[in-house]
Amino acid sequence: MAAKEIIVIGGGASGLMAAVTAARRGARVTILEHQPACGKKILATGNGRCNLTNLQKEPDSYRSHAPKTVEKVLRRFSVEDTLDFFSDLGLYIRNKNGWIYPYSQQARTVLQLLLGEVSRLGVKLKTEAAIQKIQKVRGKWKLTTDTETYQADAVILAAGSKASNLPGADGSGYALAESLGHRIYPVLPALVPLVGEGDYFRQWEGIRMDARISLHVNGNFVKQESGELQLTGYGVSGIPIFQLSRYAVEGISQKKRAELRIDFFPDGSERKLEHLLQTGKSRFPRKTWEEILSGIFPEKFSRIVARRSKKAREEEQPRRIAQNIKHWKVSIRGWQDYTYAQVCMGGVDFGQVDADTLESRLHAGFYFAGEILDVDGACGGYNLQWAWSSGAVAAMACTDRKEERKPYDTNFTTAASN
Repeated sequence: MAAKEIIVIGGGASGLMAAVTAARRGARVTILEHQPACGKKILATGNGRCNLTNLQKEPDSYRSHAPKTVEKVLRRFSVEDTLDFFSDLGLYIRNKNGWIYPYSQQARTVLQLLLGEVSRLGVKLKTEAAIQKIQKVRGKWKLTTDTETYQADAVILAAGSKASNLPGADGSGYALAESLGHRIYPVLPALVPLVGEGDYFRQWEGIRMDARISLHVNGNFVKQESGELQLTGYGVSGIPIFQLSRYAVEGISQKKRAELRIDFFPDGSERKLEHLLQTGKSRFPRKTWEEILSGIFPEKFSRIVARRSKKAREEEQPRRIAQNIKHWKVSIRGWQDYTYAQVCMGGVDFGQVDADTLESRLHAGFYFAGEILDVDGACGGYNLQWAWSSGAVAAMACTDRKEERKPYDTNFTTAASN
């Protein structure tokens, strides 16, 4: 029996995993990447350190309209399978409280190993290959780029999203999926800095502070995170904000009010902070409240807090200042654009995708992998784990099939811009 011909659209994390998996199972594989090089987004993950995966998983580590399907895919190619896969490639890892990185702490290590395996397996890699047309004729897929036409028994769409400041992250895969008749849930940034309402943000720009942050949408508590908060000229950023941003963006897009309530003194109570301020004033009565605060907090932040609290009577200042610091509120009016985002929410509706194989229910031999699907993960390696899992599952499925089931679309043609 002739080897199966498979085309993978996209040379990112999920596309490279799909290509390696399919080639290892005897398929002849071609990757079509519309950029000059593959895996650029891998190089940017984890601030260039590549947070491969995570040993821990909470109920909200992955978000989707079809959570059971997501779980099924993650079970079929698990975290353990991922670790085995990269160990087999020669990668040595380091474990940082469950967050898994290459021991080199360089994302380039991961990309080089993947590309090395692609080369070893004889996978054809075509860069700067923008798809202009896709056809299904008598059970075969034909894909036409600017310069060539390719034919395959199966196609895996792993084109990614438009979240990234890297060239080529344009979300063109969504248009390709739509051109084939697939429904797309609204695509919005999911791990992204948030833009606040107010005129003081320029005054605290550049400050980093540990904080406890809770998100409220239409006055209702949604989720709480803790960690290092980055105060910016437009609002707030940092990992805790990324973890909350998905829910804030979703709420605002539905015309709801989103508000952050920030505790800038998470290590102690309001009473303790008030006592610290009272003690400072009694020991140094000539010092201003801004000067006393500067012994505890960054100078720029102390200045803002002192100004915000100055209307209170002198004897009430410690209590008012402590209240402001422990219960700071930021109304969110929006978010930074896709170039600031790490991933997107929304994507191809799982209702039109087979949960066991990630094959389209509309077109036999057409599969999906990666962020193009309606799933987004929290910070911490979850999105890369989804890329590894979905890429592997799609590749295993399209190489497992001994006989193609009767296609829904014996002849199908569509133009596609990539």
